Amino acid sequence: MISSREEVTKLILAAKVSKGLKWSHVAEAIGLSKEWTTAGCLGQMTFDKPQAETLGTLFDLPDEAVAWLQIVPYKGSLPSAVPTDPLIYRWYEIVSIYGTTIKELIHEEFGDGIMSAIDFSMDIQRQADPKGDRVNVVLSGKFLPYKSY
Repeated sequence: MISSREEVTKLILAAKVSKGLKWSHVAEAIGLSKEWTTAGCLGQMTFDKPQAETLGTLFDLPDEAVAWLQIVPYKGSLPSAVPTDPLIYRWYEIVSIYGTTIKELIHEEFGDGIMSAIDFSMDIQRQADPKGDRVNVVLSGKFLPYKSY
């Protein structure tokens, strides 16, 4: 019996490793971006029935796991307030150092509001560079102004 979405994530990760799959191939199978698909497979998004069934076939998941993929998850995947994984910590560091700059510049350009993480897209690409390849990350979120009432 599966009792949590975290258990389904573990099944997915184990199958991904044993089958030698790449997230881009998984994304192609369900027709979504590799970024959104990966977030979903790691337990942060909800799949519709056809997507969940495709994932079930791809990862050899039991029916119960396929059902769990269709339930809205508890969002937030970090196990601690300050991440310990070096790559994730660098993102934390970026926000710690540049967060106030990002906030200031968004407010200057758009006014008082936030960048949506719901109406949002992300694209991660390798950028060739003779000094060492670079990680190119583009985050795009709808601006949501605060309302006066």
